[in-house]
Amino acid sequence: MQSTRRTAAGVAALSAAAAFVALTPGTAGAHGAVFNPVSRVAACYAEGPETPKSQVCKDLVADSGTQPLYDWNEVNIANAAGQHQALIPDGKLCSANREKYRALDWARTDWPATAVAAGSFDFKVRVTAAHSGTMTVYITKQGFDPTQPLKWSDLDATPVAVHNTTRTATDGYYNFTGNLPARTGRHIVYKVWQRNDSPEAFYSCSDVTFGGTAAQASTAKAPTEAKIAAGADLSTVSHAGHGGDEQAPALSAETTATPTSPLPMALAGAGALATFAAGTLLLGRRRNSSAS
Repeated sequence: MQSTRRTAAGVAALSAAAAFVALTPGTAGAHGAVFNPVSRVAACYAEGPETPKSQVCKDLVADSGTQPLYDWNEVNIANAAGQHQALIPDGKLCSANREKYRALDWARTDWPATAVAAGSFDFKVRVTAAHSGTMTVYITKQGFDPTQPLKWSDLDATPVAVHNTTRTATDGYYNFTGNLPARTGRHIVYKVWQRNDSPEAFYSCSDVTFGGTAAQASTAKAPTEAKIAAGADLSTVSHAGHGGDEQAPALSAETTATPTSPLPMALAGAGALATFAAGTLLLGRRRNSSAS
């Protein structure tokens, strides 16, 4: 009888462990932005959500508030699964058709822009959670009119860069090289980052200028690490529930940081419960054998 009770207790503990893992919550979020050439949302965040400098960033805050900027790493679609054109209509590419980021779709020529030239270009993407997937970068065709909303047909079909991302990112960045074609004037660099361990995908628009003088191109700045840290508490972005790679990429000074995701702790808890249950079951059998 005692052996039977102990066996039942062990099974119950194992069931509790499984249930604990199954009930771990998963929430939507996204995890990065292009810093070179700097994306629209990142450039406005760098100016300061409370004190934007450029008129377009001031207008964005007046229209949508400061939260889209504090959530600079969250322009995503949780269930994209590669269906980007089906889910995002023309004119909504920069916002990923999300109302929260609607201002990013404004067809204006005063977005902070990065001066570039044809040829090799070093892309830099700041990520707050690294994901396995593919980052595909496009640029608008020659003759693109920046005063008109961006359409899928405006993008050159040949990507300027394709980068396979991993679950690690050096110092919180993905760095890769692409090749920019010959262009003149103002253009948009459009990034699609599709995860391969989840249907989630991320999007961004970066404004660039070819030719002309430095004075003719507004200087776009990416957020500093100090700026990112200062606004972290005001962000609503979660890194939990994204297919097992929720831990943020460790910066060089944080390689031993404790995972912030509840999933690793849930797995650890489940393991402890399973170990306890197995130990209880084994002890019960030994005692029962001795009693016999």
